[in-house]
Amino acid sequence: MTADVPAAGVGRPPGGLPLTLAAVTGVQALATLAVLALATVAPTAADSFTVGAEMVGYQVSLIYVSAALMSAIAGPLVRRWGPGAASIFALAMSCVGILGIASGNLAVVVVASLLLGVGYGLTNPSSSSILQRVTPPARRNLVFSLKQTGVPLGGILAGLMLPPLTEAIGWQAAFVVSGGLIVLLLVLLLPLRARWDEEREPQRPLRGTMLSGLALVWRQPELRALSFMGFCFATTQLCLMAFTVTMLVQELHWSLVAAGGLISLVQACGAGGRVIWGMLADRLRFGIPVLILIGLLSAAACLVTAFLGPDWPPAAVVAVLCVFGASSIGWNGVFLADVARLTRREDVGLATGGALFFTFGGVVVGPALYSALYKLIGSYTLTFGAVAVFPLAGALVLLALLRRTRRT
Repeated sequence: MTADVPAAGVGRPPGGLPLTLAAVTGVQALATLAVLALATVAPTAADSFTVGAEMVGYQVSLIYVSAALMSAIAGPLVRRWGPGAASIFALAMSCVGILGIASGNLAVVVVASLLLGVGYGLTNPSSSSILQRVTPPARRNLVFSLKQTGVPLGGILAGLMLPPLTEAIGWQAAFVVSGGLIVLLLVLLLPLRARWDEEREPQRPLRGTMLSGLALVWRQPELRALSFMGFCFATTQLCLMAFTVTMLVQELHWSLVAAGGLISLVQACGAGGRVIWGMLADRLRFGIPVLILIGLLSAAACLVTAFLGPDWPPAAVVAVLCVFGASSIGWNGVFLADVARLTRREDVGLATGGALFFTFGGVVVGPALYSALYKLIGSYTLTFGAVAVFPLAGALVLLALLRRTRRT
């Protein structure tokens, strides 16, 4: 069942689409900054914890275990609290989490990582509920893709801000500065909350409905296929985001600042990719072929990355990783728009949370699997080559769905 016509004028947030899009994109960006902060400065922060830099993969996976569990129950929570309250709560958890990591205590880091996941798991169900109310169907892929640029924008901010701050004032103080940015956005969002939450259902019971998003996704073959694709693509995306800096520093012998600058450029290419893929999907009026193309490009980029080395010209390394970023970071907006397209308006939050449970599953598996494979292979670049199986599998599942759809 599709939901192509948002209710005109019902609960429209103040400022209409532009302000709403800017606000939810900001939430996505700063939540992502908090999630990626430790991975961005892993070669330096690892010394404080007396562990290897590759262990950050387990920390990232821990965040997304929590995010996956929160995503599975986020739909009913967003309906009950309202998407505005859910967005503000997400920012609060992001702030507490990044400040907890700044403590430098491993036990506190574990708890803080779980809180980061709680906040991150709420961002997409709440923002999808808000955007679906103000987005014309013909612009859905572009608008959702623009919102999803918050993820690479958060990565860009982490890559440009945290390494220089780490060298100037230390990584822990840099994390405190990041927490201050999150608090600032939280305060700015408070006046918007009342309008965002006009359609909330405060008396809605939670018991018996917490996993309804998963059930909704499982009932629809199209949503099941998209969710499997999300698992595969997210695995690749998080490996790129979590290990590129460490690969550049330890195997290609780049400086931390130069590696941080390149990961920011990679994230920028991901942001640009999201816009371009969204525009292409709107032009085709169908996102599945675009997602298949993204999967094939991501698999190819993984395989080329396996051959990177310190003797490669910097421009060639930049070119490879930029293509990698534009593909493996660029898929999310088209994915979320297709989930919304296949779902009734009132169930968008439920379906988004259910589909993202599987996406976060890939995020959990990806960094931890990468860390384990690295221990066996002994090379960051070659481990990226092994990761190519994931985007290829996601593309093949969607290709089978596309063929089945055309036959029917």
